[in-house]
Amino acid sequence: MAKSAQTGGTGLAWLKSLVVHGVIAAVLLVSFEFTPDAPTLEISADNPQPDQQPIVEAVAVDASAVEQQVQKIQQQQRDKEQAEQRRIAELERRAQAARQAREREQREAAELERQQQAAREQAKREAEQAKQEAAKLEQQRKEAEQAAKAAAEKRKREEEAARKAEAERKAREEAERKAAEERKRREEEQRRQAEREAQLQKELAEEMAARNQARQQRMQSEKEKYMAIIQRQIMSRLRLSSNDIGKECVVQLNLATSGFVIDVQGNGDTNLCRSTVTAVNQIGTFPMPDDPEVAALFKNIQLTVAPTKLNQAN
Repeated sequence: MAKSAQTGGTGLAWLKSLVVHGVIAAVLLVSFEFTPDAPTLEISADNPQPDQQPIVEAVAVDASAVEQQVQKIQQQQRDKEQAEQRRIAELERRAQAARQAREREQREAAELERQQQAAREQAKREAEQAKQEAAKLEQQRKEAEQAAKAAAEKRKREEEAARKAEAERKAREEAERKAAEERKRREEEQRRQAEREAQLQKELAEEMAARNQARQQRMQSEKEKYMAIIQRQIMSRLRLSSNDIGKECVVQLNLATSGFVIDVQGNGDTNLCRSTVTAVNQIGTFPMPDDPEVAALFKNIQLTVAPTKLNQAN
């Protein structure tokens, strides 16, 4: 009983530790939330956005709830051990009573046998001796038969066990062989699949790069086309004098996607820049490409006005 109590105490301590660690691990696992901010991409060469980092939130473990659960389990274990101790005590009581009854019966049977034996010896000693000898020989014969039968049955069981063990060994080896073949087949299939996926990703990347390069080339060509249109319109509106020939004015234009002039600044020859700004404001809205991405390139542009001759209108 002392050994059982000691084992129960050790089991409770082990169980408490197991439950505490299990509950903490489960709560920590479900308490993490991964909530990355949605990235926002704004197409602007002058204002790149910083990389967004994910935010990890952790929830603390409720220690009181864990302790309550541990105490509940400990109480259930104590109740179970007490019930087991009562059951064992009842079994021991019954076993003791059975032993006492069996010993009493054995004593009574022994006494009866002694009395009968004494009576038989007294009445027919010689005949009883012969009868006992015959019974002894018969008992030896039966014991020999039983021993031979038991040996044959044991040998049969051993042979059957050996056949079963051999069959199990062969089945295990066959299963291991098939498992190895299947594992090798799966590994080969995974390798081939990985190669196919890698090749597909490579081809896709090359296709995307080619498309992007072609797109960039088209956008650049379209930009150059409309830059030339804008410059021609500005040059056609300039009021030039002979003093403007050979001079330069670097023009900074801020255009809406519709081509509307939001702002214009000139840097260079004062007279030429004044004439250029006036010409731009008179135009008011420049033609823009239909592609929104190309049109966005004209949000802030710079061009140089450098007349080499007077306009025909002048």
